[in-house]
Amino acid sequence: MKSLIQQYKNNIRKIISNMTGSYNEDIEQEVYIKTWKNLDKYKEQGKFKSWINTVTANICRDYMKSSYFKNNQNIITDDETLIKLQDENANIENEFIKKQRQKTVVEAVEKLKPKFREVIVMYEMMNMNYEEISKKLNCPVGTVRSRLFNARKELSITLKDLI
Repeated sequence: MKSLIQQYKNNIRKIISNMTGSYNEDIEQEVYIKTWKNLDKYKEQGKFKSWINTVTANICRDYMKSSYFKNNQNIITDDETLIKLQDENANIENEFIKKQRQKTVVEAVEKLKPKFREVIVMYEMMNMNYEEISKKLNCPVGTVRSRLFNARKELSITLKDLI
């Protein structure tokens, strides 16, 4: 298990950061625990990296749906605000804008049709290539490309004010 952690640690951290907006050690630990507990369920039909990426993405989605995450997105204590204002006036505004943008993007992705959403998540967030997605979804590579194109098209319309 230790070698698996070392081998996939950077990839897992990247997915967590991309999906939640920042690195979260608790999520990373949960990925390792779930991977260890469900290792017997892994079927060697696809790449292990794709499987562990899916586990990571699912845990991130569960975390973002949790009330803890939603509450922490909206609550900033006075002390935290004062410290940030003293140290990084500009960074507060940038961080707020970044989180708002990420929230807007996540909401836009969640509103996509399921077939578009799964392709865009696999390609953009889980770093899977066309062939891996094709195998995972059991559809031709051309269909993957078409869905990805249409997902991006819908997102560009939905997020035109953000771009």
